[in-house]
Amino acid sequence: MNICVINGSPKSETSITLQTTRFLQVVFPEINFQILHAGNHIRMLEKDFSPALEAIRNCDVILFSYPVYTFIAPSQLHRFIELMKESKEDFSKKAFCQISTSKHFFDVTAHTFIADNCADMNIRNLGSLSADMDDLLTEKGQEDAVKFMKLVQFRFENNITEPFFSLQHTTNPSIVPEYTRCFTETEKTSDKTVCIVCDLRPDDENLKNMIEDFKAITPHQVKLVNLFEYKFQGGCTGCFHCAVNGDCFWKDGFDKFLRNEIQTCDSIIYAFTIKDHSMGSLFKTYDDRQFCNGHRTVTSGLPFGYIVNGDLKAEPNLRIIIDARSEVGGNFLSGVATNAEEISSLSQTLSYAIENKLLFPKTFWGEGGMRIFRDLIYIMRGLMKEDHRFYKARGIYKTLPTKQKKRLLTMNLVGFLMRASAKSKGGAKMMNQGMLMPYEKLLEKTRNQMASKK
Repeated sequence: MNICVINGSPKSETSITLQTTRFLQVVFPEINFQILHAGNHIRMLEKDFSPALEAIRNCDVILFSYPVYTFIAPSQLHRFIELMKESKEDFSKKAFCQISTSKHFFDVTAHTFIADNCADMNIRNLGSLSADMDDLLTEKGQEDAVKFMKLVQFRFENNITEPFFSLQHTTNPSIVPEYTRCFTETEKTSDKTVCIVCDLRPDDENLKNMIEDFKAITPHQVKLVNLFEYKFQGGCTGCFHCAVNGDCFWKDGFDKFLRNEIQTCDSIIYAFTIKDHSMGSLFKTYDDRQFCNGHRTVTSGLPFGYIVNGDLKAEPNLRIIIDARSEVGGNFLSGVATNAEEISSLSQTLSYAIENKLLFPKTFWGEGGMRIFRDLIYIMRGLMKEDHRFYKARGIYKTLPTKQKKRLLTMNLVGFLMRASAKSKGGAKMMNQGMLMPYEKLLEKTRNQMASKK
C-alpha cells in the first residue's frame, strides 16, 4: 500500500503530529509512506500544484496529518484542499484517512471538515484518529496508532468505507438565489460601532448586496474590514512566539490591526460566502492569526452576528462552528442571516443585544471548550504567560475542582446526610425539602420586592 502523507502542519518536519506517521513508518515497513509538506510549502504549491498532484497520483491512500487550529485544520491545509478541488483532478479512485493532534478542542468539527471535502471529491473514507499531543509518548498512544493503521489496511484491502453521517453538499454559487438590495438607508442614531469583517471579492455581488443592506438598516456606525484587501504575510506558523508577550512572528501588523481596529468595536459581524463547507481559507487565516491573543477571550461580552451567502441549512458542521465560536468566546450570537428577512432580524437583535449587554450561561460547547482551555493553560502557565495572567485575573481558575474547597466540603456533608437519611423513613423527602429551602427563600424575597414596586 502506498500512502501520500499530506502534512498540513506549518512546522514541516518538526510537526508533533507528523511524529505519529514517522512512528508508523517504522512499525509498518511494508507500507510506502511519501510525505508532502503541504502546510510549510503552500505558497510554492499555489504557484505550481503539479508536485502535489504527482504525489497523489502515485498513492493508494491520502493521509491528512495536521494539528487542529481553531475548530478546523490549519489555514495552510485548508488552502491545499481548495487547490485540490481547483485542479479538477479525478481523485475518485483514491481513499483517505486522517490523523490529528490537539487537546480535543472541537477536533470533531476539524475531522468533519476534511471528510466533507473528501466526499465532494469522491474520496473513500478509511477513518480518523484524534490523538492528544502527548499520546504517542505513552504505551496506549502507540497501541492506538498501530491499531488505527491496521484498521486502515483492513478497510482498504476489503473495500470498506467508514460510516459517515454528515450531510453532503457542495455549495455551488450558481444554485444560490441571487440577492438583490431590499433596504434603503436609515438614519444612524447610535454612536456604537459595528465592525463587519468580510471576505468580499470583486465579483461577489450577492455578498456585497447583503452587506450593503445590513449597513443601510442598522442604526449604528459601521466599519468594514475586507480581508481580501489585507496583505497577510502568511498563516499562523504555530511558533508560540506570541505566547510570552502577544507579539506575532509575522511583521504584517495584523496583531495590532486586530486589537486596534476590530476588537475595539462594540460588536462584530462576520460576512462570507460559503466555500468548501467553511468560511474559506482566507477567513481561516484570519482565525488562526488571532492566536496572537492566545486562548484569551478578549472579545467576551461583544455581540456577534453572521451574514452568510449560501445554503447554510446544508452545512451542519459549519453551523456548529459558528455557534461554538460565539459560545467559547463569551459572545451573544445575535443572528445568522442568509436572506433579507434574517438580515432585518439580525440588525434589530444586535441593537437590542448591544443596548442590554446580553450574555447568557454557556451550553456544553462553550463550557466544555473553556474547561479544556482552563486546564491547558493551568498546566502550561510557565510557557503561556499572557494567557495565565488573563485567566488568573478573571478568576477562571476558580472553576477548577481543586479550587472549590467550600463546595467539596458541602458535597461531602450532603453525602453524609443522604446516607444517614436513607436509614430513616421519610429521610429522602426531608433531604429534598432541605435542598429546596434556599429557592423558597429566593422566591419569597422576589415576591416581596415585586409587591413593593406596585
